[in-house]
Amino acid sequence: MVADPTDIAERLSGISEELADLALDRLRQSADAVRSGGEPDPQVTAEEKRITRARRAVDKAVLLLTGPPAAASGIGEGP
Repeated sequence: MVADPTDIAERLSGISEELADLALDRLRQSADAVRSGGEPDPQVTAEEKRITRARRAVDKAVLLLTGPPAAASGIGEGP
């Protein structure tokens, strides 16, 4: 059975939300360290950046699978 691109896009949207939650968790860890008078862990900061990059890539895949919005594609626009 072949998956529909729309179904895959919906699953990827869920993954994007999970990645956003992970990134926010890492930001909270860094903020907690600073509030405690310490320095943010560079490994946690680097991990947050990687997670955010992965989320952006997943978001791009969702856009590619769903296609551009009608307004952006020029459909229905006059001369």
